[in-house]
Amino acid sequence: MATTIETALKRFASATMLMKIVVINIAVFLVLNIISIVMIFAGEESGRFIVEQWVAMPGNFGRLARHAWTPLSYMFCQIEPLHLIFNILWLYWFGIVFQLLSTPKRMIGLYLLGGLGGAALYLLAVNTIPYFAGHGGLLIGSSASVIAIVTATAIMAPDYRMNLLFLGAVSLKWIAVVTIGIDLLSVTGSNAGGHIAHLGGAAVGAIFALGLKRGHDITAPLNSLIDAIVNLFRRRPKVRPARFRASGAPSAPRPKAPSAASAADQAELDNILDKIKKSGYSSLTADERARLFDVSRRIK
Repeated sequence: MATTIETALKRFASATMLMKIVVINIAVFLVLNIISIVMIFAGEESGRFIVEQWVAMPGNFGRLARHAWTPLSYMFCQIEPLHLIFNILWLYWFGIVFQLLSTPKRMIGLYLLGGLGGAALYLLAVNTIPYFAGHGGLLIGSSASVIAIVTATAIMAPDYRMNLLFLGAVSLKWIAVVTIGIDLLSVTGSNAGGHIAHLGGAAVGAIFALGLKRGHDITAPLNSLIDAIVNLFRRRPKVRPARFRASGAPSAPRPKAPSAASAADQAELDNILDKIKKSGYSSLTADERARLFDVSRRIK
């Protein structure tokens, strides 16, 4: 059992950022539903609602103050299976393209900022606009984070085509336009709060992509904070006392020279990404697109 867990953790550590986010969402879904089922079997009929209250973000500032972790926790939680499946599929489809155009750190940074942007717009709407006051229940799900990645990817590679069932190849820009349009038309529906959060995530995704074209990365401060927190808990290697040779000079390890192949791959990838930033994904030749996919798979 211990070996199985250790193997699973090693695989998780070596996975791409996209797969890590997917696995976390699925794992949290399973844990929340198992807890809910156990509570129901134990006689607590409202077990699922109780679980939701602890991880979903409330629209009321008083309750939010008592559940201050929920602006972060809500974006990794789904209770309904269809909600999870829909979000994971969108995240995976667009995430594959996003990770070709950007870095793993920017993906997790945008995911978190998209969720926080959705939470912020949701809180603003339900607490300032009278119509939405009655829609200020619980906000749960990764939709705002996913929409942020969808929007950013569509702006960075608007003419990249994705094959959709019954529709064939459709440009990302039109998929994003239709998705955001549906959210705009649905803000007066039964899930008004959820659609408002989606729009907040979409706004963050647009700001990220447009800012990146101008050389500004809005995820950088958040990623620096994450790195600082991770470094606090990371084990530091024990410093061994230096051993001296007879000559009295300490032996120093020789720095490893970078692999020539990996350096060449990185240089080629940088050139292709520069071309995408300047002229868009559609400017790439068929060979360059094939090389982009091939090289990006070898470079982590």
